[in-house]
Amino acid sequence: MATYKESVGTAVQNIADEDGVVTGQLWYDSSDSEFKYKYQAYGNAWSTGNSLNTARALLMGSGTQTAAVAAGGEDASPNYLANTELYNGTSWSEVNDLGTIRVAAGMSGTQTSTLVFAGILAPGASTNVTESWNGTNWTAVNNMNTGRFYLGSAGADNTASLGFGGDPSPPNPIGNTETWNGTNWTEVNDLNTARRQLAGCGTNTSALAFAGENSGAATLASTESWNGTNWTDVADMNNATIVNAGAGSSNSDALSSGGTNASAKTESWNGSVWTESTDMNIGRNNLASSSASN
Repeated sequence: MATYKESVGTAVQNIADEDGVVTGQLWYDSSDSEFKYKYQAYGNAWSTGNSLNTARALLMGSGTQTAAVAAGGEDASPNYLANTELYNGTSWSEVNDLGTIRVAAGMSGTQTSTLVFAGILAPGASTNVTESWNGTNWTAVNNMNTGRFYLGSAGADNTASLGFGGDPSPPNPIGNTETWNGTNWTEVNDLNTARRQLAGCGTNTSALAFAGENSGAATLASTESWNGTNWTDVADMNNATIVNAGAGSSNSDALSSGGTNASAKTESWNGSVWTESTDMNIGRNNLASSSASN
């Protein structure tokens, strides 16, 4: 039988991580002590769209690829923002601001029915303030039980949301989970691993939490699935990361993009395993995403 070198014309390289590996390459990952092969990702690609009117980090997003809403965040000054923008699939338009300026909050729902909750009011000052968006205006509603920032979020609209993890006072990652029924927040079962700077997606009865940082400041690849009552540990991501974006309609489909060190890495979840997909065109962290589909 021909050897790999005889067939392909090159020796298997020893590479400590995937950086520099090209599609179709077999290599030995010395950090994981195993051989790996980089497959071509078919049918998945990022394309560049029109920019937001206001560049920012640590913002919140929800909606779909053609009907999204972005709110809050921090500009380059850095100033905290209340700015809200709507996306129609082509361009962004400025609309009415949040009632409470904030960054690193939770947000879930659609372009016309969204909830934003918790976040940072000023460096080190977390909040539990919740606002509901009806497509035109933001309205203050009942607060979360535990103020925090860098939390994960999921939810179908402004009557059914889920907030989990986060940090009430740095550095103190928590696992607290709360569900919103359109009127009040209720504490429910905690995440198995307390964490902050995580991503989430899904609904308040079928959600996924992934990545983040634990109380030991370790960056995580661990993933948890929510069934409306309990969190269950499921398969890890391929890449541990923080401050990434999450998208997906349930705990059986998800997308993670960006993260640590302005990464461009993208992974998709099929309900069982994470698979590396095509990288973003521009690596970034502290970004937002619309969460209705992967």
